[in-house]
Amino acid sequence: MSKLKIERQCTDCNGTGLYVGMAEHNGAAVVCHGCRGTGKEIIEIDNTPFTGRKERLDVKCVYQTNPGICMGTGNGHTLEEFGGMPYKEWALGLKFPKGSEMRKYTCPAWFYQSADYEKKPNWKECGGGSFSACSSFPNKEKCWKRWDKEFGGKRN
Repeated sequence: MSKLKIERQCTDCNGTGLYVGMAEHNGAAVVCHGCRGTGKEIIEIDNTPFTGRKERLDVKCVYQTNPGICMGTGNGHTLEEFGGMPYKEWALGLKFPKGSEMRKYTCPAWFYQSADYEKKPNWKECGGGSFSACSSFPNKEKCWKRWDKEFGGKRN
């Protein structure tokens, strides 16, 4: 491990050493608290050089994103029902396969709002304030079929 030391212009006072804020008026200033009047900040960062991605022995499945749903095993749940791909395949650099989205619990708009906003559909049928309140949500498998036709060729 090493330490990186950076000197830069103080971001609080723009390098002047003096701070003029909401309470300082008509030519008044105070000595900048951030740099103590020097005009510079010194930032020190502990640095561990990158030597390659480390292995996670506690992970079995990797997901492209979490759209806000608790994932994991237990209470009758399996990792696979949340989509994703095996950790070993992800570690090899394979792309997320078709159908690896969290299709059981989300619609395409909900999932891709987090995963890749460019692939989030903006269909007139989408709506209702929240994704689960959308009138199409109970039949979200139809939305996924449509998404596969319109966006499915653009895999990650």
